[in-house]
Amino acid sequence: QLQASGGGLVQAGASLRLSCAASGRSVSRYAMGWFRQAPGKEREFVAAMSASGGTIDYADFVKGRFTISRDNAKNTVYLQMNSLKPEDTAVYYCAAADRTYSLSKGEYAYWGQGTLVTVSS
Repeated sequence: QLQASGGGLVQAGASLRLSCAASGRSVSRYAMGWFRQAPGKEREFVAAMSASGGTIDYADFVKGRFTISRDNAKNTVYLQMNSLKPEDTAVYYCAAADRTYSLSKGEYAYWGQGTLVTVSS
């Protein structure tokens, strides 16, 4: 089970840190990803980390602004979001895949409930 939290309403340029707490299984055994879905749009890839933690990738539109990280002791994955823009407004989902690494949302079998991030201009 994945529980996402940390969303909220912020102004453009602000920062937020999303958390994804996992229960039942260790996050270090799964590829972990963050995805987002804006109103009227499809869910899209934001960031991913391999099971080993050694491989990380980001969507081009968040590179240099967002950072994915993991705390194995807390069994939690984070998404640090800096320099937020109004176009970052979306529901953010964390997900886990039974793979060492994946960028494809179709390969993620386990999803959290989502947390809403709203960025005002």
